Amino acid sequence: MEVPVANEGDLTGLKVLVIDDSKTIRRTAETLLKKAGCEVLTAVDGFEALSIIAESRPDIIFVDIMMPRLDGYQTCALIKRNTSFRATPVIMLSSKDGLFDRARGRIVGSEEYLTKPFTRDELLGAIENHVRRTA
Repeated sequence: MEVPVANEGDLTGLKVLVIDDSKTIRRTAETLLKKAGCEVLTAVDGFEALSIIAESRPDIIFVDIMMPRLDGYQTCALIKRNTSFRATPVIMLSSKDGLFDRARGRIVGSEEYLTKPFTRDELLGAIENHVRRTA
C-alpha cells in the first residue's frame, strides 16, 4: 500500500537527482534537499545524468531546460522512453515561465514545471506531490 511522505520536510533517504549546468542552482537545491534528509546526486548536463540515473536509480529527477549538449526536454524524453525509468517523476526547471515551455515539458513527459529561482517550499512540495513511499 502506498502512503504519502510521513512528515512534511522529512524526506530521509529519498534519492534526488538535480541536473543543471548552473553550479549555483545545483548547490542551492542540494543544500535545501539535504536539510530535508534527501540523498542528493547532481549532474551538469543530460549526458552525465543518464549514466547517474542508470547507476543510482533516483526516486525523482529535477532537470534544467537550457543546458549544453543535451537539453532538459531531450533528457526528459530519453528518461521517459526507457521502461526502467518511465515511472520516475521528472520536474522541469527553467528561468522562463512561458506557456509554451510548460506545454513542451508535458509533451516530453515531465510531471511538473518549476520556475527558477525556486523556493524551498516549491522544491520540497514538488517532491511530496510526486513521490510516494511504500510503508
